[in-house]
Amino acid sequence: MTIGAVAAHFGRDLDRGLSKIRTIIAGAARDGVDLLVLPDAALGGYLGDLRSPDVTALPPTLRVDGPEIAMVAAAAGPMTVCVGYAEEADGRRFNSAVCVSGDGVLGTHRKVHQPAGESIAYDAGDGFEAFDTPVGRMGMLIDYDKTFPEAARTVALDGAHVIAALSAWPASVTDRASRLPADRQSRLFDLYDAARAAENQVVLVSSNQTGVMGSLRFLGQAKVVGPGGEILATTRSKGGMARVTMDISAEIARSRRVLDHLAERRVETYADVPSVPGTCAP
Repeated sequence: MTIGAVAAHFGRDLDRGLSKIRTIIAGAARDGVDLLVLPDAALGGYLGDLRSPDVTALPPTLRVDGPEIAMVAAAAGPMTVCVGYAEEADGRRFNSAVCVSGDGVLGTHRKVHQPAGESIAYDAGDGFEAFDTPVGRMGMLIDYDKTFPEAARTVALDGAHVIAALSAWPASVTDRASRLPADRQSRLFDLYDAARAAENQVVLVSSNQTGVMGSLRFLGQAKVVGPGGEILATTRSKGGMARVTMDISAEIARSRRVLDHLAERRVETYADVPSVPGTCAP
């Protein structure tokens, strides 16, 4: 299977964003990509300020059953595509991700963990779960979610072999470095990607925005990480697609042959965690 993780800039113009997404999907199809992970907020853009978001200029909201998501699904065809957007549901606003193919919606996720002032702009999601796709069972996280080991662990215990981590992850807003690779958030972004993959022995596909929106400068650094925590491909701080062809099941089986982290947990010593691999906590 061929996996693609995208680093690119997406702004507030929905029509332009949809056109760019269709172009990226078409290019990925020519390259034989089976799973494509686009950044968080690829449809409609992200916030311009994390500490004090301007509530009069928030990203446009879309419905999961609306025409924009349907357009992405139609463009995907046989490919599995994950994309982030601002979701409207029951009069509430969420920072969400959806996974689609030409058959329609395969899975959804609403961001649970919220940094700084993001709660001013979005309601929080309330859970994590894996879902079945043409490329196997997978789960999704949205940027700050991957800071918390419990999030990735929950979808891994629910049977996910692939975790798509969609981000609009900026450089530090309090201690900005002159060069993105030297930024504290740049180091953490890569660290979390590698740790979440290695501790669960899964493949992690990490996408991110690039460029600038408001006061935020995004890191890029899209990558595919193997189940041993090794970075298999990366865009670094530039835009582009990190692409890898691999046998996911075989790689995961090989990584778990001697040490199987999920099976060897000592759940009786932990608090409030799922107890059986392949199931979620009630």
